[in-house]
Amino acid sequence: MATFLLGAAASASAAQLSTDARGAIPHDVQQLVVIDYRAMQDSPAAMDLRDRVMPPELKQFDDALKKTALSNQGTMDQYVDELAFALFRPGSSGSTASGGSGTSSDTLMTVGIAQGQFPMQDIMARFHAQKLKPTMVRTNSVYPMVKAGMVLCFVDPSTMIFGDKDAVNKALDARDGLAPSMLTNNNMMNAMQSVDSNPLWSILDDKGTQTMMGQLLGQAGSATDFATVSKRLEASWYSMDFQHGVKFDLTISTGDAFTAATLSSLMTAAVMVKKMTSNDAEKAALNATTISSSASQLDIAFASTDTEFSTLLHSPLFESMVR
Repeated sequence: MATFLLGAAASASAAQLSTDARGAIPHDVQQLVVIDYRAMQDSPAAMDLRDRVMPPELKQFDDALKKTALSNQGTMDQYVDELAFALFRPGSSGSTASGGSGTSSDTLMTVGIAQGQFPMQDIMARFHAQKLKPTMVRTNSVYPMVKAGMVLCFVDPSTMIFGDKDAVNKALDARDGLAPSMLTNNNMMNAMQSVDSNPLWSILDDKGTQTMMGQLLGQAGSATDFATVSKRLEASWYSMDFQHGVKFDLTISTGDAFTAATLSSLMTAAVMVKKMTSNDAEKAALNATTISSSASQLDIAFASTDTEFSTLLHSPLFESMVR
């Protein structure tokens, strides 16, 4: 799994999801990323980061939304306040409550959620002009998106769900109470409380955290110690702030203090190994990274100037971390 890293500029508001939006995220979410999309426009460093690592779903959605729902003068930037992507496991094989096809429990799906002040009259007029007719999923109108193979559904005037048909159907099952939603996932809801006051944040479950740590550790991740402690990783969360330079804070929750301390040692070793083959920009970034453990948590923090971060974006080190 490629960890989603999207940049946003810090602002007085936070990238928080409404209860209706949270209820549309299936229970077994592996990673959730939420950004203050409007604030992102104010930071060149944030926009540079977005262009480098923006998920394909966001690029497709942006283009399809302009062609499908908005006027020629309208763009997603004008109407979307918060944007979220949830990577989730759809569950065991079998038919969905909304009639979609069954999927393997190992399959990962992505659903997007956009919150904002949408011009509903204009959007509905565009649908009518393009002769786009909705498919009804119970009381939900699901519209196709032009030339994207995607669908969208407004669950209320300020909340849009989008993605491929099966993923959106799964989200609607959760939202309508026919399948468990993230609201009943205590681990993820608790992790969310630690970061959802930030303009950009992400939470990961145990499997998502294991994958992310494997990517961060690189060769050190193949060590016997990591194979042992990885099973004790419970969840993780990170936030990014672009108000004064670039700040990144990541916390990994483990089962005990020993696991956290072991991970801290492995991460420190991984940083030392990366320094041996890094260029000047990468070494500066690694030197600006702090690693510490306290009780059952591992904390990783990074800070740089806008200029240093822009250089880092184009480095092999950055590419290896977000692939």
